[in-house]
Amino acid sequence: MSGWTRHEGQAVALPLANIDTDQLIPARFMSVPRSEGYGDYLLHDMRRDDDGALLADFPLNRNNAASVLVTGRNFGSGSSREAAVYALVDAGIRAVIAPSFGDIFSSNAVNNGLLPARVDADEIEKLFALLGNGAAEATVDLKEGAVKLAGTTLYFALDESWRIKLINGWDDIDLTQQHAEAISRFKENRSQTASWAWPAAAD
Repeated sequence: MSGWTRHEGQAVALPLANIDTDQLIPARFMSVPRSEGYGDYLLHDMRRDDDGALLADFPLNRNNAASVLVTGRNFGSGSSREAAVYALVDAGIRAVIAPSFGDIFSSNAVNNGLLPARVDADEIEKLFALLGNGAAEATVDLKEGAVKLAGTTLYFALDESWRIKLINGWDDIDLTQQHAEAISRFKENRSQTASWAWPAAAD
């Protein structure tokens, strides 16, 4: 996974709250190999009619090049399925801006290079009004912790370790490996100062 610091792209609004992981990718598509891509399944049952045709008035259908999604509270709630993040990433989404997110979804997002940017609900409402049914150029800067959109600059909340992971393209294992030297020193010291406990700990 490649890291990133600054992203420029089209933003669209999806003014709905409580979009859960089953809506992001219905379970019936999760048997598809990841190598085939999950982008076509993103919000499948919301974006398409009963025959599978795309609905012309759905925001992501009006602008299928959008890479920044502005949406409502509790985005990504529900199950822990990582495929929900795969669907967003494979569809070209790099950042989701919302007042709140599902906890597991947020962690999965960061581990796959997707930014879950938390912004106050009042600010989100302003963005909904600015975007309306259209799209606007947006710039997302991880170092500044800021989103610039339609002449407005918003600052988002993000755990510092998540910021580091996104910038460097790291997942949880990569982040842990940055402390490999300290872990090795601890193991060596522990084996010397508590040798009686070390064999049990090693098991």
